[in-house]
Amino acid sequence: MKLVVVKMIAAHSCCLLNVFVVVLVGVVIAFDCYAVASVTTSLASSSASISGTVYWWRYNQTDCGGGDISQGCEGMSVEACEQICLNTTGCMGFNTHGWLKTSNCPNNLVVEDSVDLYLQQTKPQPPPPPPLPPTTNWPPIWPLPREYTNGSSTIMVDASTFKFSGPSSTDLSNAFSRYTSLMFSHKQKQSPSSGAITSAQVSVGNVSVPLQWGVSENYTLTIPSDGSAISISADTVYGAYHAMETLSQLISFDFDLQMYVIHGAPWNIDDSPRFSHREVLIDSSRHFEPVESLKEVVDSLTYAKINVIHWHLVDEQSFPFISPTYPKLAKYGAWTPGERYTVSDVADVVEYARQRGVRVYVEIDTPGHAGCWCNGHPEICPSPNCTMPLNPATEATFTLLSGLFKDVTGGARGQGLFPDNMMHLGGDEVNTKCWTETPSIVQWMEEHNFTADQTYEYFVNRTQAIAHSYERDVIGWEEIWNHFGTTLDKSTIIHQWLPGSSAAQQATDAGYRALWSTDGVWYLDGLGVTWETMYAQEPCTGIADKNCGTLLLGGGGCMWGETVDTSDIQQTIWPRLGAIAERLWSPRGYTDINNARPRFESFRCLLNKRGVAAAPSNNAEAREAPSGPGSCNQ
Repeated sequence: MKLVVVKMIAAHSCCLLNVFVVVLVGVVIAFDCYAVASVTTSLASSSASISGTVYWWRYNQTDCGGGDISQGCEGMSVEACEQICLNTTGCMGFNTHGWLKTSNCPNNLVVEDSVDLYLQQTKPQPPPPPPLPPTTNWPPIWPLPREYTNGSSTIMVDASTFKFSGPSSTDLSNAFSRYTSLMFSHKQKQSPSSGAITSAQVSVGNVSVPLQWGVSENYTLTIPSDGSAISISADTVYGAYHAMETLSQLISFDFDLQMYVIHGAPWNIDDSPRFSHREVLIDSSRHFEPVESLKEVVDSLTYAKINVIHWHLVDEQSFPFISPTYPKLAKYGAWTPGERYTVSDVADVVEYARQRGVRVYVEIDTPGHAGCWCNGHPEICPSPNCTMPLNPATEATFTLLSGLFKDVTGGARGQGLFPDNMMHLGGDEVNTKCWTETPSIVQWMEEHNFTADQTYEYFVNRTQAIAHSYERDVIGWEEIWNHFGTTLDKSTIIHQWLPGSSAAQQATDAGYRALWSTDGVWYLDGLGVTWETMYAQEPCTGIADKNCGTLLLGGGGCMWGETVDTSDIQQTIWPRLGAIAERLWSPRGYTDINNARPRFESFRCLLNKRGVAAAPSNNAEAREAPSGPGSCNQ
């Protein structure tokens, strides 16, 4: 055994006492000091004030365990208490409750959250030591950036004076306001001393580029360690938004100092997403999702750099969208009259998302999943008792679809209620039994020499042609690939979803684009699927490297609405969507689950702190309540 005597200087001591610590094999045997470590780390967070030749040192959240003289300055200012103490015999200091303290006070310091202590000294108060960076949750960024370096310094950030500055842009100015509020949610006790960061300079190449697939989201973020301005550079405002999100995760509130700090400075981050398309599907048919609920989802997506909402607007259960051309679809297809979206409702959600860098594209699933359409327009359905797939044998069906599609697209690329150039037409789970059992449709198929599967193909081609005439890139669920393969228009985007499927691999091998949202691993309604399983998925498995990120555009998590409404949507989406987010944003090689776990648990805490009802990260089943008392890290 080795006996080590370590001489330390107690920087917070009233007289800079020499402190001797005896250590035996790394274990403290004796600690001759006036306070426990939790006290010493919280002391002295501001420069002392001077009254004549006396320096007043402030000890945050600290008091004396004894040594009171009297409550001689209760309710008075600090300056008044200083003068009363100087004029009182035997007074060494006072606390913020107005109690004057004897000279024995420095030997009996204790932690006391509700009070601060002021003591006389003969020299200026030294600055507090910087807080140590965390030993877990490092780096404290979710999702991990593409490239970064950092140092070992801790730098203060002055919340009271901090400002973003950048080019003139309403969207950018609004983002500055949002992130200032997010970063500084606590009131700092006082402004830090000189050397704190007070600004961030933001440079954006193009502040008005439209939000569409493939738009640049790159950014660089530089945080110096000398207190000079933070620097953000991005090609577009969308990259700047991501930079601000990363910065907001690096700034933390030190509850002992009651100040804001950035650990690990200087930081140099050069970041961009691995995939340009990172989505969550929201289903507003099986349960109606109010506009405010959708906006809350939008806000939460930005915290994980998810940039797309795939809005599954209608389905067989309900038709909540009031189509200007065909209003009876919603009048007779919505759950109730109050569970409908007006045109302005939809526009509000889409614009709210755009201002935060989130694309919104619409899915209108045909020819299946459309049973409720028959309530308002029975002429487009096979029969009253067999409502879907929609009737392919009447032009009324395609006339209605043409009008409906024009309502949501505006009839031109980048225009309309959903300006996104992508449009999902579903095409999945088409059971042709209603066609083969409806005499009029059977007759029509015979006249055209169509089998049931060829009728399905005819329907897919007709609806795609309508969408193409409105300059939309069509997405379809993988069944259309499984049925029709390379006979599909080459611009079709194949959305893989079936468990164990290789449709994305097959499609990209054939030169088609694809999305990856496989059921059983990335379906958020699968409550037994853990975040670890979601994190372990690799969308490019089996896909040629040249096609990964080019033909495979990305993918995302699907939040189907059978058991989800406003009451539980957030805790079903989060925090598990975060695992998908990192897989789609960060480099392919970032797969270490042991590194990810503490960061993921801390990310769940971040969501909670920002008002997102993210469920405990280690639940056996998603969206369950905590099993008992514990931290947000559970």
